[in-house]
Amino acid sequence: MFALLLAVEAESVRNRTTVPPDQCEAWIAGVAKGDAAAFDALYRATDRTVYAYALSLTRNREDAQDVMMETYLSIRTGAHLYRPQGKPLAWIFTIARNHVRMRARTAGRETPLGDALLAREEPAAADGGEDALVLREALHILSEEERQVVLLHAVSGLRHRETAAALGLPLATVLSKYSRALRKLKNHLERLGEGD
Repeated sequence: MFALLLAVEAESVRNRTTVPPDQCEAWIAGVAKGDAAAFDALYRATDRTVYAYALSLTRNREDAQDVMMETYLSIRTGAHLYRPQGKPLAWIFTIARNHVRMRARTAGRETPLGDALLAREEPAAADGGEDALVLREALHILSEEERQVVLLHAVSGLRHRETAAALGLPLATVLSKYSRALRKLKNHLERLGEGD
């Protein structure tokens, strides 16, 4: 099962594409002017990252997809409000987090975000099986920040430095959380293996 984590990591390395923040900011400026090509480019460059972030918050694939779409609608209508500061992903993540909170409030869940979403179950893979179990467990045993760091790095392919900038955390904190999360997952998987 730990091989699954290594495979996810290897796949993320192959899929890594770095988009400079100034390029994202240029696309956001284009979106603010109604440029459909700029919106399409921004979406294509950030959709995996935004989805991974939304999934780390909602722990539910369908909710994450909904939050992602709501986030891009908000970007399209509110791009004129963005003030370039070199952290466009942080701005996008703030929009996504606000949509998650609004969904929680609308659903009548007034408990803190992490507690409210803790009980949600994520059908992680369409085909089910052992991989789905491992991914579902990963979403439940990690803290919210650990999930964010792991999913942004392993699923969307952000480098640790980019993850740190997007989440507004020091690089050392991101590296520590990533390492701690992988240890938790490894220990959990080893315990599952012992139970066989």
